[in-house]
Amino acid sequence: MYRKGKDILETCNKKNITIWELALETEIRDTHTEEKQILEKMEEVYKVMKNASESSVKKNINTLGRVIGGESIKLKKRMDGGKTLCGDVLNKAMIKAFSTSQHNASMGKICAAPTAGSSGIIPAAIITVVEEYNLTKKEAIRGLLTSSAIGKVITINATVSGAEGGCQAECGSAAAMVSAAIVEMMGGSPEMALNAAAISLKNIMGLICDPIAGLVESPCSKRNASGVVNAMISAEMALAGIESVVPFDEVVEAMKNVGDSMHSDFKETARGGIAGTPTGIKIKENIKNR
Repeated sequence: MYRKGKDILETCNKKNITIWELALETEIRDTHTEEKQILEKMEEVYKVMKNASESSVKKNINTLGRVIGGESIKLKKRMDGGKTLCGDVLNKAMIKAFSTSQHNASMGKICAAPTAGSSGIIPAAIITVVEEYNLTKKEAIRGLLTSSAIGKVITINATVSGAEGGCQAECGSAAAMVSAAIVEMMGGSPEMALNAAAISLKNIMGLICDPIAGLVESPCSKRNASGVVNAMISAEMALAGIESVVPFDEVVEAMKNVGDSMHSDFKETARGGIAGTPTGIKIKENIKNR
């Protein structure tokens, strides 16, 4: 049983295993489920993620509030033009994050990992790494298992709910989860994976949850795009041997403390932040009167 990052590292180092192997072992033991069944379920999750990450790239889909739409198409068109600031890898990841966010906002089927509002970050990072480095579906599923282990620790010791901890708890947790995953997918150690997760969380410490009209559209979709970039640059740092000055467990504790101190207007109530701007209020009224 692991409840903290230090538990993960101690067990992985003692048994000479990866985080995904520990996550799988724990799931088998705790749920009394066979490995084959767990992997089959994870494969189904991956299929749902892949579909959502591609659904809005070629065809624009109307969202519930019609606040967002077409971002993935526009970004792909720019990338296909051959001249970008961020390069193809980051652009491909952002495109997938935008697509998943739009799919979610149009009531499409997504995997809320860790939440619906942050559902574009994990698939965008994992699928992009799989495609760019010719990895297998098996390796993608292992990445999802690593993500689950990090998410479990955050859930036990803090929160992944925007209503409880702000967007730092949603997009921050998603970035932390998948940054650790892609570190392992790229051959990094459990220590590197935990460093990546800590860096990801620190990068958006204090980010509020302020959805316009209470809908998971704006600023949520763009935070998914920036969230996957956060995850990938954090993984890059960790793979280069850059360590988090503050250990992962302490970062999680800090995130919880910040969330607990956050005013309720900034916790998914749609009263503060971007939702409370004149434009945000106008959009809300237009939706109500539609």
